[in-house]
Amino acid sequence: MSYYDIDAILTDAEKLPCTFQIDVPDLGYLDNAPTQTLRAGAKVALPLWLAEMLAVANDDQGKSFVNFDLPRALGNDVIQALKADPRAVPLRDQSAHFFGLATRMMDLLAEEQELGSVLRKTFVTRATEIALHARKVGGGGKAAGGDDGASNLGVGGAGEEFLRGLDETERKLFRKAHEGAKAAKEWMENVKKH
Repeated sequence: MSYYDIDAILTDAEKLPCTFQIDVPDLGYLDNAPTQTLRAGAKVALPLWLAEMLAVANDDQGKSFVNFDLPRALGNDVIQALKADPRAVPLRDQSAHFFGLATRMMDLLAEEQELGSVLRKTFVTRATEIALHARKVGGGGKAAGGDDGASNLGVGGAGEEFLRGLDETERKLFRKAHEGAKAAKEWMENVKKH
């Protein structure tokens, strides 16, 4: 990813529930106490980039500044729903950058084997569904104006609902798959003409 990748920046801004392990002077404003010391045990939601830095940094005794938990988007309820049927969970409702956040969390929590397995299965299952929808776009039927390039994913209908549940990674995948299917169709039509 590029330094200027807006999706990476927005993923880094996702909040993680953190618990401070040490007292930190002059940071009480993070816990709505501006003139106080942030005490050990204080629970604060911090952006991913800051939580990561504080989790890997150590004080003089080698103790980490914070411990963090999985964000709500990767919580137990969501993971159980993904295990049941990955296609039924609108990931965008969990986080607009669900897979970006999941990837970052898996980098930080390598010991979470089950979570990684569920996320891989989810991505493969949903990518297959995305590819099927992207391939259908522009095929069959006539649009309202009589145009042959009708789409089952136009305004309204089940297609719009499908697109609404996709996170940004999936939307990029859909656009690429749609552009590829459209280019292949145009190429085949061009070949048939000659």
